Parts: sequence; C-alpha cells; structure tokens
Amino acid sequence: MTSPVQTRGFESRDPAVIHDFLASTYDTDLRIHGGDESYRLVHRRVDAGPFALAAAGQTAHLDIGVNGIDALVVCRSHTARLERATDASVHRCGPGDVFLTSRPGLPFDVHWQPGEVELCVLDLAVLAQVATAAPDRRPGQIRFTDLAPATAALARQWFTTTRYISDVVLTNPIASAQPLVIGNAARMLAAAALTIFPNTAVTDPTIEDRRNAGTATLRRAISFMDEHADRDITAADIANAAAVSLRAVQLAFRRHLDTTPMAYLRQIRLDRAHHDLVRANPHQDTVSAIASRWGFASHSRFTARYHASYGVPPRETLNA
Repeated sequence: MTSPVQTRGFESRDPAVIHDFLASTYDTDLRIHGGDESYRLVHRRVDAGPFALAAAGQTAHLDIGVNGIDALVVCRSHTARLERATDASVHRCGPGDVFLTSRPGLPFDVHWQPGEVELCVLDLAVLAQVATAAPDRRPGQIRFTDLAPATAALARQWFTTTRYISDVVLTNPIASAQPLVIGNAARMLAAAALTIFPNTAVTDPTIEDRRNAGTATLRRAISFMDEHADRDITAADIANAAAVSLRAVQLAFRRHLDTTPMAYLRQIRLDRAHHDLVRANPHQDTVSAIASRWGFASHSRFTARYHASYGVPPRETLNA
C-alpha cells in the first residue's frame, strides 16, 4: 500500500524563491518584507492528507503579510520570537508559546525574528467531523473566540499531542500507510484544537438528544460499526447511520454501555486484530502490520490494550 504521507524539504537563500515556495505550499497570497538578499529559510513539512506538520527556521527579521489560509493553522514557537497581528489585536510570543495564526480564511501579519517555528495545518472538514452536533443546530463554520490557549496546561497538551503524532505515527511507515491511522491522527489533532482554543462548537445535548439516546439508536450504531470497522469512519458517520445527532449517539453509549462510540469502535477493531493474529502466519505476518491495519499506530499501546483484553501479549497469539 502506498503511504498517503509525503515529506518535503526546502532550503533557499533566494527571497523570490522563498516567497513562491511559501505561497504555493500554504495556498495563499503573501508579502514578505525585511531580511537581506541572502537570508536563509529551511522548511520541512510532512503532509498526511487531512493535516500537515511542518518545521521552519530562518535567519532574518521578516514581516510577512498573509491574505488568509483556508485551514486551521496552529503555531508553536520553538526558538523564535514572533508578533502576530490580526482582527486589530496583537499577540507576542516566544519559545514554547502556542497560538492560532488567525481565524481560518482571515488575513494576518507576522513579524518573525530569527529562529524556528512549528506549524500544524488542519483541514476544516476534520474540525467539523469532531464538533458536529445535530444538522439543524450546527453553528456553521466553527469560530474560535480566542487565538491563544485557554490555559498554559492546555498549551503543553498541544505539544504532547503533536509530538505523539510526529514521533509515533508519521515515522512508522507501516502505520502511516493505513487510512485508519491517519484518520485517527487527524481527529486527535482536531479534538485537541477544540479543547485547547476557545470556540463556538456546540457541545450541550438537547431534550431531543436525550430522547433519542435509547437502545434502538445503540443497535443501529453498533450494526454500522460492525459492518464498516475496516473503514475510516467518524463519530459523525456513526450518528448519521443511526439517524440521530452526534450528542444522542454519545449519550446512548454512555447511558447503556458506559463508554463512547469511538472507544467501542476501537474494541471492535481490537477484536478484528485478534482474529487476524489467530489466523496469521508468524513467518509472514507481524504484530505491527496487523495492528496498523486496524488503526493502532503505537505498538506499545496496542500490546498493552491487547494484553488487558486477552490476557496474553499479541506476539504469543501470533506464534501459537
């Protein structure tokens, strides 16, 4: 299987080449002022379809004006000091600080001092998948009401989340080739962003949600998950299949099974991985390949979860 993950490196001292590269890579119009005729930009970006992680470092004092990016862009300063202006507000940050560059689609300006920054570019459709409530009360495009994290602890959570995806998911060629793994990683980033940055996503269940959270909803949801566990389905897909809102299906699983739809789906996939391990040829198949096939990117986490469910490590099942 061809991996959907593509890594691209770039390095230049030519201002015109740098301008064209950034405009093309981030699909936007921009203006760059400052520096000299030989400042240097180094950029490494890992594209994974619904999201991308990038690290960029440069050697000048730059003023960059961006007309807007149709994605959620989360920035973490690694060594640089920056000043970002948007919506008539100015935000200054230094090493370790996390912030949104702007609300999606809106222009912003950045004064970027020499140093390195880390960027996450997240497809807005993934945010909608994670935050979707009921069709008749969706808030439209989610609006972030603050471009800074709600707390310092949440900013650290963003760092932890991106490091896990970068170090565990994207560096594993077997796992990163699996659509289930990439879809899970994208939704992990979206859930983290919606938790960390204040926003207008609807979260409270309605009276109708509570009324729809019955056993019939549960049966429809489970039937859909059983049939489509090998596909990159979302909680919103499960709710649509059950013909109720996302909040209703979440309430149904919590009320009747004391779990969440996605946790139940992970258990189905764990059971499918167990079935594959039992039938596998230990001379041809590996635990990592089977785990990745069912959406488990971390070998250690899969092993721990498998051992908790089946009482033996997965390798023992494979070799039996």
